[in-house]
Amino acid sequence: MKNTQENLKEAFAGESMANRKYLAFAKQAEKDGFKNIASLFRATAEAETIHALGHFAAMDGVKSTLENLEYAINGETYETDEMYPPMYEQAVKEDHKAKKMFKWAMEVERVHADLYKIALEAVKRGVDIDSEVWLCPVCGHLEFKEAPAKCPVCGVPGSKYEKIA
Repeated sequence: MKNTQENLKEAFAGESMANRKYLAFAKQAEKDGFKNIASLFRATAEAETIHALGHFAAMDGVKSTLENLEYAINGETYETDEMYPPMYEQAVKEDHKAKKMFKWAMEVERVHADLYKIALEAVKRGVDIDSEVWLCPVCGHLEFKEAPAKCPVCGVPGSKYEKIA
């Protein structure tokens, strides 16, 4: 029998995945011309986020910003160094369309870890980072200060980057 901590981890994972799936479903419904169904999917996705955050809080998953950054660096580094390489290799071997996103994710997670390291050093000095954050909407690449002319990972024009508040 699972204990409550194990149940919380499972519930958090399930709610988190449901959020992402419902957002993908909303995009498709919008594309298919079903505006209100898209809204329903987005609203449900937000509800799943509420559940996930509640479960994560009950797990005492949020620590100090310094601890959260260290945790994030470890997670992003694990994805880059251990998780994605065999996934990418397998997708290449099978010539599966997933190989593109696996490769992009592998490259981008390293960038995320590097930016988190910069943020961690700022927190250790007791200051915030002094930079805007820009997101590539295609591959998830991040940049500080300003968007690049072209995404170094997927090649999308920098004009497509989104400034994240």
